[in-house]
Amino acid sequence: MKKLVYFYLLLMVVSLLVVACKDDSDEIKDPGLVAGKGKFLLQFDNVVGKQDLVLDNKTYTNSLGESLTISRFNYFVSNIKLLREDGQSYTIPQDSSYFRIVESDPKSQILSLNNLPDGNYSGIEYIIGVDSLRSVSGIEKRGGALDPSGEMSGDGMYWAWNSGYIFLKLEGASPQSSASNGKFYYHIGLFGGFNQKTVNNIKTVKIDFGGSRAIVKGDSIPSVKLYADVEKVYNGPNPISFDKNPSIMADPVLSVGVANNYKSMFSFGELKQNSQAK
Repeated sequence: MKKLVYFYLLLMVVSLLVVACKDDSDEIKDPGLVAGKGKFLLQFDNVVGKQDLVLDNKTYTNSLGESLTISRFNYFVSNIKLLREDGQSYTIPQDSSYFRIVESDPKSQILSLNNLPDGNYSGIEYIIGVDSLRSVSGIEKRGGALDPSGEMSGDGMYWAWNSGYIFLKLEGASPQSSASNGKFYYHIGLFGGFNQKTVNNIKTVKIDFGGSRAIVKGDSIPSVKLYADVEKVYNGPNPISFDKNPSIMADPVLSVGVANNYKSMFSFGELKQNSQAK
Protein backbone atom coordinates (compact mmCIF):
# COMPACT_ATOMS: atom_id res chain seq x y z
CA MET A 1 0.00 0.00 0.00
CA LYS A 2 2.80 2.37 0.94
CA LYS A 3 4.55 1.59 -2.34
CA LEU A 4 1.34 2.50 -4.21
CA VAL A 5 1.05 5.81 -2.35
CA TYR A 6 4.69 6.63 -3.08
CA PHE A 7 4.09 5.76 -6.73
CA TYR A 8 1.15 8.18 -7.01
CA LEU A 9 3.10 10.89 -5.19
CA LEU A 10 5.98 10.42 -7.63
CA LEU A 11 3.60 10.71 -10.57
CA MET A 12 2.18 13.94 -9.17
CA VAL A 13 5.64 15.47 -8.69
CA VAL A 14 6.69 14.52 -12.22
CA SER A 15 3.45 15.94 -13.61
CA LEU A 16 3.92 19.21 -11.74
CA LEU A 17 7.47 19.48 -13.03
CA VAL A 18 6.32 18.90 -16.61
CA VAL A 19 3.58 21.53 -16.26
CA ALA A 20 6.00 23.98 -14.66
CA CYS A 21 8.48 23.56 -17.50
CA LYS A 22 5.74 24.03 -20.06
CA ASP A 23 4.46 27.16 -18.30
CA ASP A 24 7.95 28.67 -18.20
CA SER A 25 8.31 28.08 -21.92
CA ASP A 26 4.92 29.62 -22.69
CA GLU A 27 5.68 32.72 -20.63
CA ILE A 28 8.89 33.65 -22.42
CA LYS A 29 8.38 37.25 -23.48
CA ASP A 30 9.64 38.91 -26.63
CA PRO A 31 12.87 40.56 -25.42
CA GLY A 32 12.49 43.27 -28.06
CA LEU A 33 15.00 44.36 -30.65
CA VAL A 34 18.62 44.19 -29.61
CA ALA A 35 21.53 46.22 -30.90
CA GLY A 36 23.25 45.08 -34.07
CA LYS A 37 25.83 46.49 -36.45
CA GLY A 38 23.59 48.62 -38.64
CA LYS A 39 23.95 52.34 -39.31
CA PHE A 40 21.46 55.07 -40.14
CA LEU A 41 22.09 58.71 -41.09
CA LEU A 42 19.54 61.35 -40.13
CA GLN A 43 19.80 64.84 -41.58
CA PHE A 44 17.87 67.92 -40.44
CA ASP A 45 17.43 70.57 -43.13
CA ASN A 46 16.18 73.88 -41.73
CA VAL A 47 13.95 75.82 -44.13
CA VAL A 48 11.54 78.75 -44.17
CA GLY A 49 8.48 77.57 -46.07
CA LYS A 50 9.91 76.25 -49.34
CA GLN A 51 13.12 78.26 -49.07
CA ASP A 52 16.38 77.28 -47.46
CA LEU A 53 17.02 79.08 -44.18
CA VAL A 54 19.67 81.79 -44.59
CA LEU A 55 20.94 83.50 -41.46
CA ASP A 56 21.21 87.31 -41.25
CA ASN A 57 21.14 88.11 -44.97
CA LYS A 58 17.62 87.20 -46.09
CA THR A 59 14.31 88.86 -45.25
CA TYR A 60 11.16 86.84 -44.61
CA THR A 61 7.58 87.85 -43.77
CA ASN A 62 5.29 86.36 -41.15
CA SER A 63 1.54 85.79 -41.47
CA LEU A 64 0.87 89.16 -39.80
CA GLY A 65 2.78 91.03 -42.48
CA GLU A 66 5.81 91.72 -40.30
CA SER A 67 9.24 91.30 -41.87
CA LEU A 68 12.16 89.57 -40.20
CA THR A 69 15.69 88.33 -40.55
CA ILE A 70 16.86 85.29 -38.58
CA SER A 71 20.22 85.27 -36.82
CA ARG A 72 20.00 82.08 -34.74
CA PHE A 73 18.01 78.86 -34.87
CA ASN A 74 18.90 75.96 -32.55
CA TYR A 75 16.96 73.06 -31.02
CA PHE A 76 17.39 69.79 -29.16
CA VAL A 77 16.32 66.41 -30.52
CA SER A 78 16.42 63.45 -28.13
CA ASN A 79 14.98 60.05 -27.14
CA ILE A 80 15.00 58.79 -30.72
CA LYS A 81 13.02 55.70 -31.63
CA LEU A 82 13.13 54.07 -35.09
CA LEU A 83 9.88 52.45 -36.20
CA ARG A 84 9.83 49.30 -38.34
CA GLU A 85 7.23 48.21 -40.84
CA ASP A 86 6.62 45.00 -38.86
CA GLY A 87 5.31 47.05 -35.94
CA GLN A 88 8.44 46.72 -33.83
CA SER A 89 10.68 49.62 -32.90
CA TYR A 90 14.22 50.20 -31.76
CA THR A 91 14.99 52.87 -29.17
CA ILE A 92 18.44 54.42 -29.37
CA PRO A 93 20.19 53.93 -26.00
CA GLN A 94 19.43 57.06 -24.03
CA ASP A 95 23.03 58.03 -23.34
CA SER A 96 23.54 58.19 -27.12
CA SER A 97 20.26 59.91 -27.92
CA TYR A 98 20.76 63.64 -27.26
CA PHE A 99 21.54 65.96 -30.15
CA ARG A 100 21.76 69.73 -30.49
CA ILE A 101 20.90 71.01 -33.96
CA VAL A 102 22.56 74.34 -34.72
CA GLU A 103 21.83 76.13 -38.00
CA SER A 104 25.22 77.84 -38.04
CA ASP A 105 26.99 74.47 -37.66
CA PRO A 106 26.24 72.16 -40.64
CA LYS A 107 27.97 69.21 -38.95
CA SER A 108 25.44 69.28 -36.11
CA GLN A 109 22.60 68.71 -38.58
CA ILE A 110 23.71 65.20 -39.60
CA LEU A 111 23.22 62.52 -36.95
CA SER A 112 24.82 59.10 -37.17
CA LEU A 113 22.76 56.42 -35.43
CA ASN A 114 24.88 53.31 -34.94
CA ASN A 115 24.63 49.70 -33.75
CA LEU A 116 21.11 49.22 -35.09
CA PRO A 117 19.40 45.86 -35.60
CA ASP A 118 18.74 44.88 -39.20
CA GLY A 119 15.30 45.66 -40.53
CA ASN A 120 13.10 47.83 -42.72
CA TYR A 121 12.34 51.10 -40.95
CA SER A 122 9.28 53.10 -41.95
CA GLY A 123 9.32 56.04 -39.55
CA ILE A 124 10.87 57.81 -36.61
CA GLU A 125 9.77 59.22 -33.26
CA TYR A 126 11.63 61.67 -31.01
CA ILE A 127 11.11 64.55 -28.65
CA ILE A 128 11.95 68.21 -29.17
CA GLY A 129 13.83 69.14 -26.05
CA VAL A 130 15.38 67.28 -23.14
CA ASP A 131 13.30 64.89 -21.02
CA SER A 132 12.63 65.74 -17.39
CA LEU A 133 14.66 62.86 -15.94
CA ARG A 134 17.84 63.86 -17.73
CA SER A 135 17.19 67.53 -17.03
CA VAL A 136 17.40 66.93 -13.27
CA SER A 137 20.19 64.33 -13.37
CA GLY A 138 23.66 65.03 -12.02
CA ILE A 139 26.15 66.74 -14.30
CA GLU A 140 27.95 63.41 -14.79
CA LYS A 141 24.85 62.26 -16.69
CA ARG A 142 24.77 65.36 -18.87
CA GLY A 143 27.88 65.23 -21.02
CA GLY A 144 28.32 65.75 -24.74
CA ALA A 145 25.49 67.75 -26.29
CA LEU A 146 24.04 68.39 -22.81
CA ASP A 147 27.16 69.72 -21.11
CA PRO A 148 26.36 73.33 -20.11
CA SER A 149 30.07 74.14 -19.82
CA GLY A 150 31.15 72.45 -23.07
CA GLU A 151 30.47 73.26 -26.70
CA MET A 152 26.87 74.05 -25.83
CA SER A 153 27.94 77.11 -23.84
CA GLY A 154 28.58 78.98 -27.10
CA ASP A 155 25.01 78.29 -28.25
CA GLY A 156 23.47 79.47 -24.98
CA MET A 157 21.04 76.54 -24.87
CA TYR A 158 20.97 76.40 -21.07
CA TRP A 159 19.39 78.76 -18.55
CA ALA A 160 21.93 79.06 -15.76
CA TRP A 161 19.49 81.25 -13.85
CA ASN A 162 16.67 78.75 -14.26
CA SER A 163 18.73 75.51 -14.26
CA GLY A 164 17.08 74.15 -17.38
CA TYR A 165 17.64 73.49 -21.05
CA ILE A 166 16.31 75.71 -23.80
CA PHE A 167 14.57 73.28 -26.14
CA LEU A 168 14.36 75.70 -29.07
CA LYS A 169 15.96 79.08 -29.65
CA LEU A 170 14.94 81.48 -32.42
CA GLU A 171 16.47 84.95 -32.60
CA GLY A 172 16.54 87.71 -35.17
CA ALA A 173 15.51 91.25 -36.00
CA SER A 174 12.35 92.92 -37.31
CA PRO A 175 11.51 96.54 -38.15
CA GLN A 176 8.20 95.88 -36.38
CA SER A 177 9.82 94.65 -33.16
CA SER A 178 8.85 96.77 -30.18
CA ALA A 179 12.16 95.99 -28.46
CA SER A 180 14.47 98.99 -28.21
CA ASN A 181 17.14 97.25 -30.28
CA GLY A 182 14.70 95.98 -32.93
CA LYS A 183 15.42 92.34 -32.07
CA PHE A 184 13.28 89.36 -31.10
CA TYR A 185 14.19 86.47 -28.82
CA TYR A 186 12.23 83.23 -28.42
CA HIS A 187 13.84 80.80 -25.96
CA ILE A 188 11.47 77.96 -25.16
CA GLY A 189 12.10 75.39 -22.43
CA LEU A 190 10.41 74.10 -19.23
CA PHE A 191 9.86 70.39 -18.55
CA GLY A 192 7.29 70.47 -15.78
CA GLY A 193 9.43 71.63 -12.89
CA PHE A 194 11.59 70.08 -10.20
CA ASN A 195 11.15 71.99 -6.93
CA GLN A 196 7.99 73.67 -8.14
CA LYS A 197 5.55 72.91 -10.95
CA THR A 198 5.89 74.62 -14.33
CA VAL A 199 4.34 74.08 -17.73
CA ASN A 200 5.73 71.17 -19.74
CA ASN A 201 6.88 72.16 -23.24
CA ILE A 202 8.42 68.81 -24.17
CA LYS A 203 6.88 67.76 -27.48
CA THR A 204 6.89 64.34 -29.15
CA VAL A 205 7.18 64.12 -32.93
CA LYS A 206 6.33 61.08 -35.04
CA ILE A 207 7.13 61.08 -38.75
CA ASP A 208 6.39 58.48 -41.41
CA PHE A 209 8.89 58.09 -44.22
CA GLY A 210 6.24 58.70 -46.85
CA GLY A 211 5.75 55.04 -47.69
CA SER A 212 9.51 54.53 -48.22
CA ARG A 213 11.52 51.96 -46.31
CA ALA A 214 14.96 52.58 -44.83
CA ILE A 215 16.71 49.24 -45.17
CA VAL A 216 19.34 48.53 -42.51
CA LYS A 217 21.15 45.36 -43.48
CA GLY A 218 24.77 44.49 -44.13
CA ASP A 219 26.58 47.40 -45.75
CA SER A 220 23.34 49.22 -46.61
CA ILE A 221 23.20 52.59 -44.83
CA PRO A 222 19.98 54.57 -45.31
CA SER A 223 20.04 58.35 -45.15
CA VAL A 224 16.83 60.20 -44.25
CA LYS A 225 16.33 63.95 -44.56
CA LEU A 226 13.79 65.73 -42.39
CA TYR A 227 12.76 69.33 -42.95
CA ALA A 228 12.38 71.73 -40.03
CA ASP A 229 10.27 74.70 -41.13
CA VAL A 230 11.09 77.80 -39.06
CA GLU A 231 8.02 79.49 -40.49
CA LYS A 232 5.86 77.10 -38.46
CA VAL A 233 7.43 78.44 -35.25
CA TYR A 234 5.99 81.93 -35.70
CA ASN A 235 3.16 81.22 -38.16
CA GLY A 236 1.61 78.16 -36.50
CA PRO A 237 -1.75 77.87 -34.73
CA ASN A 238 -0.53 80.64 -32.40
CA PRO A 239 0.91 83.39 -34.66
CA ILE A 240 3.63 85.48 -33.06
CA SER A 241 3.77 89.27 -33.42
CA PHE A 242 7.21 90.83 -33.12
CA ASP A 243 5.44 94.04 -32.21
CA LYS A 244 3.39 92.59 -29.35
CA ASN A 245 5.81 89.93 -28.13
CA PRO A 246 9.43 90.54 -29.16
CA SER A 247 10.64 88.27 -26.35
CA ILE A 248 9.16 84.98 -25.13
CA MET A 249 10.98 82.80 -22.62
CA ALA A 250 9.49 81.29 -19.47
CA ASP A 251 6.03 82.80 -19.84
CA PRO A 252 3.57 80.01 -18.84
CA VAL A 253 1.10 80.95 -21.59
CA LEU A 254 3.12 82.36 -24.48
CA SER A 255 5.84 79.70 -24.30
CA VAL A 256 3.21 76.97 -24.57
CA GLY A 257 1.84 78.64 -27.70
CA VAL A 258 5.26 78.65 -29.34
CA ALA A 259 5.89 75.01 -28.32
CA ASN A 260 2.58 73.99 -29.87
CA ASN A 261 3.67 75.80 -33.02
CA TYR A 262 7.06 74.11 -33.39
CA LYS A 263 5.64 70.67 -32.67
CA SER A 264 4.44 70.62 -36.30
CA MET A 265 7.54 72.11 -37.93
CA PHE A 266 9.05 68.76 -38.98
CA SER A 267 8.23 66.84 -42.15
CA PHE A 268 9.71 64.01 -44.21
CA GLY A 269 12.04 65.10 -47.00
CA GLU A 270 13.75 62.24 -48.78
CA LEU A 271 15.32 58.83 -48.27
CA LYS A 272 18.47 57.55 -49.92
CA GLN A 273 19.84 54.04 -49.69
CA ASN A 274 23.63 54.10 -49.58
CA SER A 275 26.29 51.41 -49.32
CA GLN A 276 29.25 51.54 -47.00
CA ALA A 277 32.54 51.58 -48.84
CA LYS A 278 34.62 48.50 -48.12
